[in-house]
Amino acid sequence: MALLPVTLIGDKILRKKASLVKDVNVKAIELIRDMFETMRNAKGIGLAANQVGADKSIFIADISVVEGHEDAKPLVFINPVITELSEEKICMEEGCLSIPDIRSEIDRAEKITIIYKDTDFKNQTLQTGGLLARVIQHEYDHLQGILFTDLISSDIKKKINKDIIKIKKRKIEIQYPVSEGIDYQLFSNKY
Repeated sequence: MALLPVTLIGDKILRKKASLVKDVNVKAIELIRDMFETMRNAKGIGLAANQVGADKSIFIADISVVEGHEDAKPLVFINPVITELSEEKICMEEGCLSIPDIRSEIDRAEKITIIYKDTDFKNQTLQTGGLLARVIQHEYDHLQGILFTDLISSDIKKKINKDIIKIKKRKIEIQYPVSEGIDYQLFSNKY
């Protein structure tokens, strides 16, 4: 397993819709293992493949480090599609490993249904709510080229604009490895 550099806001791959995975091979399993190691090292609870430079429709989630969710199992979502979003919304603060030190309140559906393939490339369906539903929606957005900062008000965007520019220029201190620059896509060919 290896720590992978996390792509940061401004890296083009974060704005690209992720490519579908055709099968789960040794390289895909290696990517998933490396994603878990990278996410845990950065103290995250979710990570999409494009956040480590891989153009693959894969994301992972592990909320077991959050108080009250210690029994949650780590999950892998391959080629996911959210099929249902509840009308009931919940507003919670979100952050993102690709936008370090920026946090904002985001409205998301309280409950969701998602279909996906597991690591055996078998079809799965999950209905969930609360924190896991939020993490899934956040990571699913990554695979669509959407960042949580796209969902905040223009007033808040103006307030954080200087901080976003610092992140794009790598002018902040980050406690985990990050990509080198805007055109970063080093790992997409490896996996």
